[in-house]
Amino acid sequence: MITFQLDIAQTVGIAAVLLVVGEFVKKHIPLLQRYFIPGPVIGGLLFSLFALVGHQMGMFTFEFYDNMRAFLMMVFFTTIGFSASFELLKKGGVAVAIFLLVAIGLVVIQNVAGAAIASLLGVHPLIGVAAGSISLTGGVGTSAAFGPLLEQAGAAGALPAAIAAATFGLVAGCVIGGPLGSLLMRRHHLQGPAAQPVEAPPHLSAGPETIETNDRTVMYAIILVSLAIGAGTVLVNWLKDVGITLPAYLGPMLVAALLRNVIDWRNWVLPARQFEVVGNVSLAFFLTMALMSMRLWEMASVAGPLLVILLVQTAVMFAYAYWVTFRVMGSDYDAAVMAAGHCGFGMGATPNAMANMQAFTSAHGPSVKAFFVIPLVGSLFIDFFNAVIITGFLNLLK
Repeated sequence: MITFQLDIAQTVGIAAVLLVVGEFVKKHIPLLQRYFIPGPVIGGLLFSLFALVGHQMGMFTFEFYDNMRAFLMMVFFTTIGFSASFELLKKGGVAVAIFLLVAIGLVVIQNVAGAAIASLLGVHPLIGVAAGSISLTGGVGTSAAFGPLLEQAGAAGALPAAIAAATFGLVAGCVIGGPLGSLLMRRHHLQGPAAQPVEAPPHLSAGPETIETNDRTVMYAIILVSLAIGAGTVLVNWLKDVGITLPAYLGPMLVAALLRNVIDWRNWVLPARQFEVVGNVSLAFFLTMALMSMRLWEMASVAGPLLVILLVQTAVMFAYAYWVTFRVMGSDYDAAVMAAGHCGFGMGATPNAMANMQAFTSAHGPSVKAFFVIPLVGSLFIDFFNAVIITGFLNLLK
């Protein structure tokens, strides 16, 4: 079998081609447009299926430059950090607290459902937890962190199971988000801002923003992002030395939030639109790289009980977002956008939620509330509560 080892330039180049392919396929297949399947998901998944065929036939396989994907995720979350000002938190604090409770409820349900189904299928209940909030709400990073602990607690094969489940969730969360949002729009006769001849939704801002996008304003945004990433990485490494482990992206995001509040306090110009461009581009490339590098044959090797658990978890996520997230968050257009985002966030990662909401709102109009609440909960709060809850289940079921 031929192994193609791709460096950073080749990895980015393939991702760029797949972005174009994904958008082209989406444009020419009405079903994908109707359910708002993101272009990066389409392109990346097509390549992973191509790689699966090559592997199964013993012809070829690919090894990508993974550090670029991690860096893009860091850039994306850093741009999200620049949206977290205290002034905005005052305006959206109640909604953030409510959605955090909703997200915590899903974490508990995912672990209870996973452990219960695993027990019924005759496997260790911690395998169900591996296919619960560890891999779904937590994602690949949390899976890699907790997988070995589950194996030490007696759940043989928990690490590959968690990684496979996280991969499954990455796709499933994007696939069900658009259809759920469309269903809510139809069933409840909702209209987004794009369909309503009323004034635009309020723009949450705590200070002056740059209006013109040129080389100077883009450079200003990139410098701020770079400073936040550099200082945030130093912060994460220092905390690790003193015994506190944080996700790599969390330090830069916190530093970005600090810089944002300094900018607000000093009433300096904020390159908000430039941050949005940098974040959107990073998100698109991250999702494409994440999906095109999937090893689908590894997921097949842990099929059986794991697949049953994941199919049930997908149904649970859809039902929870429909009956709980949408209703608790207000049963309006913003709530429908957040329910679609919660599918990506609850099954994969916050970037998936953002991709779901971007695809959905591109057709129906913006939702300031959703794009403020989801990233704050997904990036700042849920990892902490998820880790605490996972630890509780681990101690209970080991």
